[in-house]
Amino acid sequence: MFGTAFVWLSLLIALSLLAGLGLRDPSPPDEPRFVLAARDMVESGQWLFPHRGSEFYAEKPPVFMWMQAAAYEAIGNWRIAFLLPSLLAALLTLWLIYDLAARLWSRRTGQYAALALFVCLQFGLQAKRGQIDMVLVAMTTLSLYGLLRHLLLGPNWPLAWLGFFAAGLGTVTKGVGFLPVLVLLPWAALSWRNRKASPSAPSARGGWRWALGALCFMAGAGVWVVPMLWAVFNSSDPSFQAYASEILLKQTGKRYAGAWHHVQPFWYYAQVIVTLWLPGALLLPWLLPAWRRRLRRGDRRFWLLLGWSALVLLFFSASPGKREVYIFPMLPALCVAAAPLLQGLMRRAGVQRTLLGYLLALSLTTCGLALSGLLGASEWAHRLAMQRDIDEGTLRTFLVWLLIFGTVSMAVILWARLRRVGVAAVMVTALLWMAYGFGLAPTLDADSSARKLMQRVGQRIGPQAELGMVAWREQNLLQSDRPTVDFGFKNSWQEQWAQAGPWLLEDPARRWVFVLDKAVSPCVDAARTIDIGQSNRNRWLLVPGSAWKKGCKTPAFDVEDDEIP
Repeated sequence: MFGTAFVWLSLLIALSLLAGLGLRDPSPPDEPRFVLAARDMVESGQWLFPHRGSEFYAEKPPVFMWMQAAAYEAIGNWRIAFLLPSLLAALLTLWLIYDLAARLWSRRTGQYAALALFVCLQFGLQAKRGQIDMVLVAMTTLSLYGLLRHLLLGPNWPLAWLGFFAAGLGTVTKGVGFLPVLVLLPWAALSWRNRKASPSAPSARGGWRWALGALCFMAGAGVWVVPMLWAVFNSSDPSFQAYASEILLKQTGKRYAGAWHHVQPFWYYAQVIVTLWLPGALLLPWLLPAWRRRLRRGDRRFWLLLGWSALVLLFFSASPGKREVYIFPMLPALCVAAAPLLQGLMRRAGVQRTLLGYLLALSLTTCGLALSGLLGASEWAHRLAMQRDIDEGTLRTFLVWLLIFGTVSMAVILWARLRRVGVAAVMVTALLWMAYGFGLAPTLDADSSARKLMQRVGQRIGPQAELGMVAWREQNLLQSDRPTVDFGFKNSWQEQWAQAGPWLLEDPARRWVFVLDKAVSPCVDAARTIDIGQSNRNRWLLVPGSAWKKGCKTPAFDVEDDEIP
């Protein structure tokens, strides 16, 4: 696994992460809204206040969208630009934990840390998605890298200040970017517990240097907060004040303490760990006792890595709102903590059999699913196709890619067997993400991105028609083939129709409304609506201007499909 072999595995990892770049469009749930905001930045030249259609997008700060927009300005291709920040962030994260583990222990330990992170499923999932979380993890890992090198190998104040700055920048990328600063708590606890710490260890009496660290944090956060607040204070438009209030208050403290979405029980993250952190989670029965022994010895490296991870887990578990990506920043730190133990663990027969069982289960399951769908032995594939309006040819191609992955993976496992099961885990994981990037995702792209649906819309209404949207999703607006009018995203369906109805009547011969089937107004003549198809498990209709009943007023809807993140 070392020397030349590690170089080849590193190249394989880079290829697997690169696989599929430029071969697909943004897909729900998060990718289209970020690209919409980034595209608006490029087209309008206004980058401080991201937009989703005609409205401000106040759920997330704009730093990630800045990266996508900047990538587009440099490359000129949205299919590449929207995924490039996540790709670069993934590569940076792998290098950071390699270098950190190598400095804390040895070069071999650094290699184990990087490979361990790569084989965990959640890392690849986020590296291949155009979402904020991979970039956030790169920033939190950079922050932790700087702080740990200062606290464990220092003093190194420039790296500490870099860590504080990265935490501040991470905070305006996603609100929890400040989390690496919490590593100071287990460091302080350990210093208090062991007052005879090494004289070379950084002192809490750093005085102005710690104050400068706080200023570096504020400078990182101020990259966006300062110019945004300046613009808000110099504007008389109340929508700017509402934007600042929502993103600085509602989407941070209020969302944490009284979440209104993704409410889960306290133990929710246990199931995330035992699924999305496979195969690493399978080694916990061996890792936990080993970690406990090192904590009892007072090893500062484990105290800080594991203490910080425990604080992050507690922080997110305490909030009623939980998503699987929230604890993702823990994963690199835990891989660093596991790395010095892996060399010994990988020689144990129980660990080898456990990893081999995981790889066999993954390969056999994908082969079984693919063959059952191709041979018609099971209805799961056809039910999935019906739910997503996928044609038979697309479904067959998808199943063939699944079969290719399962077959090649099985060949790798047979070659590796127990003796090289660690190498096999890396290779099979790389094969998984290559199959996803080159085959699985591009095959489903036209359906999952809503491109096929919106092409059908454009063909049906003709090139001269004007299109409006009610109860729309971001992918619909993003894939529209013409300038499109929206009547708000967060407005109720009743409020959207209050604007859409008069808009239709202004030019009923040329104007159409694209609408979710559940959101059709009773003021629409149902006999004149056109069922344009299904996408992302929703059915969509077209309403011509002639179908609107003049003088009618849309009542409030009993139920609305509200899925604001």
